[in-house]
Amino acid sequence: MKVVSIINYKGGVGKTTITANLSAEMASRGKRVLVIDLDPQTNLTFSFMKVEDWSKQFEKDKTIKYWFDSIIDGTKPVPSFSELIVKKRNVDIICSHLGLIDVDIELAAGLSAGTDRQHRRNFIKTYSYIKNELERIKESYDVVIFDCPPNFSIVTKNALIASDFYIVPAKMDYLSTLGINQLRNHVERLVKMYNEYAENEESRINPTFLGVIATMISVRNGAPISAQQTYVNALKRNGITLFDSMIRENKTAYASAPEYGIPVVLQSFSSGTTYDEVVSELTQLTTEFVRKVGV
Repeated sequence: MKVVSIINYKGGVGKTTITANLSAEMASRGKRVLVIDLDPQTNLTFSFMKVEDWSKQFEKDKTIKYWFDSIIDGTKPVPSFSELIVKKRNVDIICSHLGLIDVDIELAAGLSAGTDRQHRRNFIKTYSYIKNELERIKESYDVVIFDCPPNFSIVTKNALIASDFYIVPAKMDYLSTLGINQLRNHVERLVKMYNEYAENEESRINPTFLGVIATMISVRNGAPISAQQTYVNALKRNGITLFDSMIRENKTAYASAPEYGIPVVLQSFSSGTTYDEVVSELTQLTTEFVRKVGV
């Protein structure tokens, strides 16, 4: 089982779109896929289901917030991920919840310990919750993908510590690319500290940066417009790996996905070469992702 975090500090860069369509396309190819929505905005969840269905069936006790709350409240036993999973279009999903934003505050309370030994023990315990739970279901999936919130919260750190890889989707503009190196530095510092506290070699972590996925590209003559190509070139000059596959902007195709609960790559469009190109880019990205991750 391979575990991948999709993350960017900047919101609105297509992070959720990438996660939803990668997972849906891989599932259509026969891969066993679990996606976990860690963003309180819950957009990934609503890429696969309607809001009213989520509210009626899953909001109360089928979300990642419910799982974290059970840990914080000392519920015995804590529900397993297997009990939280919702199946949609051959993809297994653990839904998010707006209230997840409050979980960090309560988890942080568990980090404030007295002695250095207690601090180390609490650090490993708090940041390993997801990692330990995934260990219990590792034989059930080929790949697990986290849709991370645009921050470096305790929940986000849990995902990264559980991950083999992480990927940064980004618009090719100043604000979206500005924080990429900062994010990588933060991950490196987290990994270093976690591994210093780890009790043995087997529990050490090493999430690998797989690269940037250029999103919301404006295409002209088969290539990104010059303003966006400038940022592509700048990232490459700075030694930042980019996926070969790029995802173009298409508000019409992508806008309908949350409304109908169907990722774009699974939708049937009546006509138009533009829609065909959108779906083709998503399938090409999936092929590249599968190759890079090794699933």
